[in-house]
Amino acid sequence: QVQLMESGGGSVQSGGSLTLSCTTSEYVYDAYCMGWFRQPPGKEREAVAFIDTDGTTTYADSVKGRFTISRDNTQNMVTLQMNSLKPEDTAMYLCASPPVCGGHLPPLIAVGYWGQGTQVTVSS
Repeated sequence: QVQLMESGGGSVQSGGSLTLSCTTSEYVYDAYCMGWFRQPPGKEREAVAFIDTDGTTTYADSVKGRFTISRDNTQNMVTLQMNSLKPEDTAMYLCASPPVCGGHLPPLIAVGYWGQGTQVTVSS
C-alpha cells in the first residue's frame, strides 16, 4: 500500500516560516509528480505547489515568491518551505501525488495518492 508520510506544520505568527516534508516509497518518488494541496476551514481543497520528476515546479499564484518546493533524492522526500506566512495560509495541508504534472497544478481528480494531512495555523 502506497503511503505518503507528512511531517512539519504547526502554529506560527504572521510573517513566520514553517517547513513541511513528505516522504514516500522509492517507486512513487521516482515515477510521480509530488506536491501539496491545502484545505482551509469550510473551503474546497486547492493545489498549492508541485514538483515533477524532472524538477519542474508549479505554484499557486497566492504562494508564489513565498513558498518553495524541492526534492531530496537521498531521502525520497519532498519539502515545502513556507515563508512570510499569512493568516489566509491557515489550512490542512495534504501531500499528494498525481502521475504527472506537466508544468501545471493538477486537478483533484488526477491525484492517485494522498497523505493524511498536517495542520498549519497562522495567527495575526
